[in-house]
Amino acid sequence: MAAKALARGMGTYYKDCEHPASRWPRCPHFYKVRYRDSGGNQVEESGFLDKDAAIDRLTSAYKAKKAAPAKQAKSERIEKYGEMRFREYTIEWKAGQRHLAEASISHLDSLLQHHIFPALGTRRMSTFDHKVVDGFIRTMERNGVGLAAQSNAYDKLKSILLDAHRLGLFDDNPLLGVKAPQYDPKRAVIPSPAQLQALRGAGDDTFRLVVDLMSGCGLRNGEAAAVNVNNIVADDVYRVTEQVNQTTKKYGRLKHRKPGEYRDVPLPQRTKNAIEWYADQYGTTDGYLLRHPQNPNRPFQPYLLQNQWQRLKGRGELDIPDGMVIYSLRHFFASNCLRQNIPITDVAEWMGHNNIDITFKIYRHLMPGSIGAAAKLLDIGLAA
Repeated sequence: MAAKALARGMGTYYKDCEHPASRWPRCPHFYKVRYRDSGGNQVEESGFLDKDAAIDRLTSAYKAKKAAPAKQAKSERIEKYGEMRFREYTIEWKAGQRHLAEASISHLDSLLQHHIFPALGTRRMSTFDHKVVDGFIRTMERNGVGLAAQSNAYDKLKSILLDAHRLGLFDDNPLLGVKAPQYDPKRAVIPSPAQLQALRGAGDDTFRLVVDLMSGCGLRNGEAAAVNVNNIVADDVYRVTEQVNQTTKKYGRLKHRKPGEYRDVPLPQRTKNAIEWYADQYGTTDGYLLRHPQNPNRPFQPYLLQNQWQRLKGRGELDIPDGMVIYSLRHFFASNCLRQNIPITDVAEWMGHNNIDITFKIYRHLMPGSIGAAAKLLDIGLAA
């Protein structure tokens, strides 16, 4: 079946028969038209004797759609989406998230299946308000969901509901007045210098290198696993260009970055020495220092670090407080920066946070100084 399209948005006309378009003026079958109404719904009509009648119908439908009041279009959207179940709406919304990387899609699916759909999947879209959202957060709290997972699930729900709000499904923003799950900075257990030194000497050479990379440059676990000697772009600068993606098990783009984007971070001399020593001892593959121990053709996997961390904890020989994890080494980097009076804006950039609010939430309590100290410093400037 061939079809003839008019100008963009006006629709198409066609004949649902075996004749080619060149025979349409002479074949006995009626013309049909297809277009979208003001609510975005596809409409098909038939019974038009000739092409001109079909085009006239498409033209009149297009003019009616353009002339339809905004309220009518909104009411049609509400009629279409308001009765839709949240799961169904989310599937349609997800299809439009083409910018998300494979790992981000996997993370989204996990949050939907384990936290969001079980609580909200069958709810009609028109019934969402701030009480429903607040109830969802309280349900996660009662179920003992970790604070990080709570925050991530809420962020995804927020994106979906804001999309529906832009369509006009809600008179009031269903998130207005909702207190989002907050990361508690006190939960970030940061190793002391003595604990850090003990960790350096506890594991194998690979573990020691990762300790130096995360505590010295603020790298994430996957970024440390992708360390490359060619990324030392200056004696005091390391360029973070990729990470080992925990979902695909391959090298991939950085978190919150497009392919090809990077960030430059400070490279302390101690960390530079650790990189160069490891390269001299074990060699490199295309510049990469760490490879999979069973297959050097594969990237080193972050879970191997976790396995060694668990073995070290299990021995009971180290001072590892409750709540301290491998990621705590990255917290040490931020803490060290802030205690040396490095601006938090620089720390946020080096750590790869896409929003400085994240840095403030986690590390603001580590920033030196107080109102009293600030007053004294300001007084010095005023007296100059």
